[in-house]
Amino acid sequence: MPPIRILLPLCAALLMAPPAAADPTTGQGTAPPGGAPPAAPPLHTAPLDAAEFDARTQGRTITYSAYGQPYGVEQYLPGRRVLWAFEGGACKEGTWFQQGEMICFDYRDDGGLQCWTFHDTPEGLMARFLGDPGAEPLVSLSESPEPLDCPGPEVGV
Repeated sequence: MPPIRILLPLCAALLMAPPAAADPTTGQGTAPPGGAPPAAPPLHTAPLDAAEFDARTQGRTITYSAYGQPYGVEQYLPGRRVLWAFEGGACKEGTWFQQGEMICFDYRDDGGLQCWTFHDTPEGLMARFLGDPGAEPLVSLSESPEPLDCPGPEVGV
């Protein structure tokens, strides 16, 4: 058996090593190209209420990421209306409202209500599905006053 003086530095190195990223679908450790995705920003603020959320988002188009990769884009319109598109997907119209601490979106589809807590952090707007602190958050990558590009149905057909 190796002496303790050799094992202690090895144990310390293992304890200080960053954990491997996990694939959200399998739970197996993976490392995306270029290393691990950036860690989710810590929560520095209470969830935004409806008035704060509206003031923070109205007139903006925000691109969100998950696991360090582009996830989708949402345009926030007057009257608590939104346009949403997953990365590379079709646009969906919806509305939002406050329910408790969460901001809920209704896109009038089979997905049902989508409720999130939104936090204005130094790193940008961050959303957690159902307010779950263990869930991977959506983090704003960019914000623009430009509208979301939503081509009409069957464009070019």
